[in-house]
Amino acid sequence: MSDFAPILARAQNRKGGPDALQELLDGYRTEGDPRAWPDDRWLSRMAKHVMAAGFQWRVVEAMWPAHEEHLFGFQPEPVAFMSDTDIDRIADTKGVIGHRPKLAAIRDNARMMLDVVADHGSFGDFVADWPEDDRVGLFLWLKTHGGRLGGMTGPYLLRAMGVDTFLFTKDVGEALVDAKIIDRPPTTKKRMLAAQEAFLRWREETGLSLTDLSRVLAYSTGEQRT
Repeated sequence: MSDFAPILARAQNRKGGPDALQELLDGYRTEGDPRAWPDDRWLSRMAKHVMAAGFQWRVVEAMWPAHEEHLFGFQPEPVAFMSDTDIDRIADTKGVIGHRPKLAAIRDNARMMLDVVADHGSFGDFVADWPEDDRVGLFLWLKTHGGRLGGMTGPYLLRAMGVDTFLFTKDVGEALVDAKIIDRPPTTKKRMLAAQEAFLRWREETGLSLTDLSRVLAYSTGEQRT
């Protein structure tokens, strides 16, 4: 397996030296306690990422107060019990992104969340209790059990909520291929698991978080989408 030192050196060189790279990493800290977020904030952020797919993030942010108002403050139970008629009404409401399939996915995610809460106490507890060495398993769980949480949506959600995680962006994938960890971008479970194994080894080797490792990889190649 490739040592991480050459990747780190390449990222430092591209970003103006070790201090400049460290400043970038220090300026982007999202790690926190997933348990600290109540279920309504988990569902709100989940819904925001679902809605943002294919939209400009700033547009979604600007419109979000209307979504909070008309989707019950993202309290999981009332959202879970929305009827198709409710979804049609909300989709036609001024200020709300009127994408019915995405609104239905938000309802699906509320129902999924209620099931999780029944077993684990809160969605934040469920995420926090997931094994730290199995981020890929959590990605795939969200894809399988959630509505529109596959691809990058689930991983971006986790990072936004303070979970220390790598992301399989295009640049991270290219860096993993360059390092000969995988032979193609990590779009299959087998390659994702191989990449995860490398991340875990590098975390032990360097002491860097999974988030920082992911960002260093992205800074080392391509357009640096982290």
